[in-house]
Amino acid sequence: MLARIASAAVLGIDAYLVDVETDIANGLPSFVTVGLPQGAVKEGRERVNAAIHNAGFTFPLKRITVNLAPADVRKDGSAFDLPIALGVLMATEQIKPGALAGYAVLGELGLDGEIRPVRGALSMAVAARQAGLAGVILPAANVREAAVVAGLDVRGAATLGQVLAHLDGGPPLPRAEVDVEALFAAHVAADVDFAEVKGQEHAKRALEVAAAGGHNILMVGPPGGGKTMLARRLPTILPEMSLAEALETTKIHSVAGLLAPGESLIAVRPFRSPHHTISDAGLIGGGSYPRPGEVSVAHNGVLFLDELPEFRANVLEALRQPLEDGTVTISRAATSLSYPARFMMAAAMNPCPCGYYGDSARSCPCGPLLVQRYRSRLSGPLLDRIDMHIDVPAVRYRELAAERGGEPSAAIRERCARARAVQRDRFAARTGIFANAHMAPRDIRAHCALTSAADGLLRTAIARLSLSARAYHRVLKLARTIADLAGAARIEPAHVSEAIQYRSLDRLAR
Repeated sequence: MLARIASAAVLGIDAYLVDVETDIANGLPSFVTVGLPQGAVKEGRERVNAAIHNAGFTFPLKRITVNLAPADVRKDGSAFDLPIALGVLMATEQIKPGALAGYAVLGELGLDGEIRPVRGALSMAVAARQAGLAGVILPAANVREAAVVAGLDVRGAATLGQVLAHLDGGPPLPRAEVDVEALFAAHVAADVDFAEVKGQEHAKRALEVAAAGGHNILMVGPPGGGKTMLARRLPTILPEMSLAEALETTKIHSVAGLLAPGESLIAVRPFRSPHHTISDAGLIGGGSYPRPGEVSVAHNGVLFLDELPEFRANVLEALRQPLEDGTVTISRAATSLSYPARFMMAAAMNPCPCGYYGDSARSCPCGPLLVQRYRSRLSGPLLDRIDMHIDVPAVRYRELAAERGGEPSAAIRERCARARAVQRDRFAARTGIFANAHMAPRDIRAHCALTSAADGLLRTAIARLSLSARAYHRVLKLARTIADLAGAARIEPAHVSEAIQYRSLDRLAR
């Protein structure tokens, strides 16, 4: 007899439906899975056999063939255990045929019949909804994640026995529901705040400009100046995530296996801070079957690279594509996958190996040649892709001892949100552009109108600093963001002047 049950598999961060077809025929006992199954899928036959026996049902000693359609797409993961087990029981008429009509099923089985969580549950629930299915049956640990998808009947089970009882008219599996607005409200408060940062007014202003326009930023200063402290508070001044951004971010975290148990939605912007010993595959993504790297996990959030020159050269150069395109493509012999990687990069570095070059309070033993060699670890093309280079000097005692802190994150975030709202309206007709940092040359020509005085100032600065074409465009984008924060329609000389100040490494190079 033949049984057919709907399931799903993940490809990149999205999912597609898979028909799990189970045929049982007379012949020597065997269990064959076809349809390009990979390691975990092939091993599932042993888990299915043990789980069915331990649930009190009979595993047939016949020829069993399981086909995962479409058969020309590689299948990976353990999510097919549950639909295969149910297909075996349905094909042997131990459960009613058609009991799962309109439902997708996924879950990993333990030998005792326990249903364990799987990766990518949100993506698979979205695929089921888009295919017009009524609902999904999946592990109890994944129900809150899948229940974020509106209009889908999501039911979770902890054991195979619970699913079989539900299908046989016994106690129904509980339906999961999630209040999305409550999830966003629960993540409003942050553990850190800009009010805790004393001094560094120039750096805080620069971070506000960066957050308002989605610009990448590099902070240069001595140890203990507060670069890491400032970077960790950058997500608190970014505009709140939209539901679409939260869903896309949650998909990535789910596929990467980074969702905490019981977590249903990533409602705050991610902050990722990999160590400088990370490999290019860890940062960009990779593996025989490509997995998302740190640049994708930081999507819609902040990627902080501390001690930037200490990262290996090949790792830093691999950042060029995601910084420019907002996506990363990983090609392997088996497949080629693209992952979103639209993040804000915040980086920090010392001015020299010892960290005290140019410090008035401490002497620096590094000579000019050593300083130049240290800074040359960052290539020109990489620096051109970082919109802002700012100096973060040591904080003076008078500022540290002051009782009054700085401006709170909520006030800064409100200004950034207003500037982002202007940008959303500006780029409403453009696809894939949400902030000034994402503008293409044609957008710069259309939206970065300069007054005559501002144009003259920029022409002089370009000539004296010998800025590249990419750096010229970066200055225009920064000036547009500064004008948006000021509520100005045209870019004035003051906006251009401030934007040029945020290219400190270009000035030092002359």
